[in-house]
Amino acid sequence: MSRQHDRNKGRRKADDTIMNDAIRVNELRVLGDDGEQFGIISRTEAMQIAEEKGLDLVLMSPDAKPPVAKIMDYGKHKYELEKKKKEARKKQKKIEVKEVKFSCKIAENDINYKVKHAREFLEKGKHVKLRVFLRGREMANPEWGVDVLKRVWPMLEDVGNLEKDAHQEGRYINMYVTPLKK
Repeated sequence: MSRQHDRNKGRRKADDTIMNDAIRVNELRVLGDDGEQFGIISRTEAMQIAEEKGLDLVLMSPDAKPPVAKIMDYGKHKYELEKKKKEARKKQKKIEVKEVKFSCKIAENDINYKVKHAREFLEKGKHVKLRVFLRGREMANPEWGVDVLKRVWPMLEDVGNLEKDAHQEGRYINMYVTPLKK
């Protein structure tokens, strides 16, 4: 998209930036792209300066008295902002939650097998959600599910922190375990 086409467009739909011909204020406090201050000048004069430099006139603070505008390369400015956002996202740590399901009538060897997987997840730094699904009449006795999770927790104590103790959510009894800090 050419710069001239951008000027005619004025207001950007995506970010509501008011620039060039879309600026409707008569007097502006204008700043240059290199930090230069032009002071309070008319909109037409500011537009002429921007066009001479081949840049855009962007309204930075419309609520100020008088409104503040800056002469800048808007495309470059927007690119720099996107680049900063991308860097910030890259530095964020994404928490991965793994789920291990049990049933009320689970055998001891099955508990050991599933706990082995939960330990592996915790050792890799992932959070683990332990769930017991209550079927049919088991809903009348949710403490059975709590008992299963109470048997599981001692096997994970040495590798995890108990974030949320066993609690019921609908048909599930959930327990949330996070890895120990290294």
